[in-house]
Amino acid sequence: MAGAGKMASPKPALLVVDVQYDFLPGGSLSVPEGDAIISRVNRAVGVFQRRGLPILFTRDWHPEITKHFKEFGGAWPAHCIQGTKGARFHRELRVPKDAIVLSKGMDPEQDSYSAFQAYTPQGRDLESVLHDLGIAELFICGLATDYCIRATTIDATRRGMKVLVLKDAVRGVDVKPGDSDAALREMRAHGASFAETRGVAKLLPAPA
Repeated sequence: MAGAGKMASPKPALLVVDVQYDFLPGGSLSVPEGDAIISRVNRAVGVFQRRGLPILFTRDWHPEITKHFKEFGGAWPAHCIQGTKGARFHRELRVPKDAIVLSKGMDPEQDSYSAFQAYTPQGRDLESVLHDLGIAELFICGLATDYCIRATTIDATRRGMKVLVLKDAVRGVDVKPGDSDAALREMRAHGASFAETRGVAKLLPAPA
């Protein structure tokens, strides 16, 4: 049909989940080999940055008193308390100045594993941010496979988004052996796909 253009591909964004000191070796809730993903996350960040595509980071940002912590009836030791070193992004993590940072876990009554429970400093949730940016495809990496990556991925697929989990740039807690593998199977069952950071560039739209 004359004048008709091709349908636009879904606009992708990179979502980096919770690469914070308390989830890394030496932290209060360390993920085994969690630091091994940092260079791979940085590789993905670099590719998205060069393509001029959106990059978002989430962080746990808990109050001192929350039902999320064992001391107050939850499952986990205290971690990522607002304003502490444990809540900071690792110093080697590449966080571009124009990246969007969202915080989660501020409500003392909720665990808030999913990035879709995270908010910007202006109080906008992730879903609103993605909608405003025209994002329909998420590349997800970070910590931890069996909790926040799992919850975020499933929530994204339930919202009709295309999701690619960067499998070499995630690690799990594995409270029970096999939890991470089970989480990956569950994500796939919900429609998520998997990729490696070395192949990200080939999966993105060509530079303008």
